[in-house]
Amino acid sequence: QVQLVETGGGLVQTGGSLRLSCAASGLPFGSYAMAWFRQAPGKEREFVARISRSGVTTYYADSMKGRFTISRDNAKNTVDLQMNSLKPEDTAVYYCAADDSNWGSTAYARTPSPYDYWGQGTQVTVSS
Repeated sequence: QVQLVETGGGLVQTGGSLRLSCAASGLPFGSYAMAWFRQAPGKEREFVARISRSGVTTYYADSMKGRFTISRDNAKNTVDLQMNSLKPEDTAVYYCAADDSNWGSTAYARTPSPYDYWGQGTQVTVSS
């Protein structure tokens, strides 16, 4: 049974930092590209970042570039999202997702569609 479990969410002030982590089990982790998405109340699920199977290549949504960093540890089956300079508009539930295809930096890879597995999400709230 595949499980993706996110941790690390919480309440932080504007300008603060949080580090999210996603622990994967039940799948050959190194065979999956991993991504983070987020969803705010009343909005669609939004792409945040994606990392290739090896961890060499990363992709970010424009609004996150320079503030967020995605990384993975294939030995520990984890993918992290370091979030700095947080803004109130970053408030959302953050989800990690796994994709065994090779969509790379395509627009399709920035949609929820190709992702086979999802975590339950972790709430991030940024106060102004």
